[in-house]
Amino acid sequence: METLICAIRVRGQTGIRKDVKDTLNMLRLYRSNYCVVLESKPEIIGMLKKCKDYITWGEIDNETYNAVVSKRGEEYKGRVTDSKNKITYRKFIVIEDKRYKPYFRLSPPKKGFGRKGVKGTFKQHGALGYRGDKIKDLVVRML
Repeated sequence: METLICAIRVRGQTGIRKDVKDTLNMLRLYRSNYCVVLESKPEIIGMLKKCKDYITWGEIDNETYNAVVSKRGEEYKGRVTDSKNKITYRKFIVIEDKRYKPYFRLSPPKKGFGRKGVKGTFKQHGALGYRGDKIKDLVVRML
């Protein structure tokens, strides 16, 4: 099984360069406090590093992933194929024969993001950048 990476958008939408904004849209991090769970691939890691000033990310285990899906997973109600059954849309995640949207809307974390807020890196006791296994604590506080 591939390692799963959880990415959470921390900062808002104003004042972002176009290439970073496009990368955030490709990652499906449309608004602040949105969360996506992705497979650990070099392409994905590169995209996360490009957006490091707006998101935080780290490795997540299956227990936390299942908790996120059960509490914050929204069912996908759009169509699966086109009218002629030729094109299949993959805008959803399938878990136990249920289709979920590929992103999760989380609430702001209890007790905040950190001492330095949303402008400092995680190493500086802020919220941005790579945080490794400590992402689980943040996700649990945001559920």
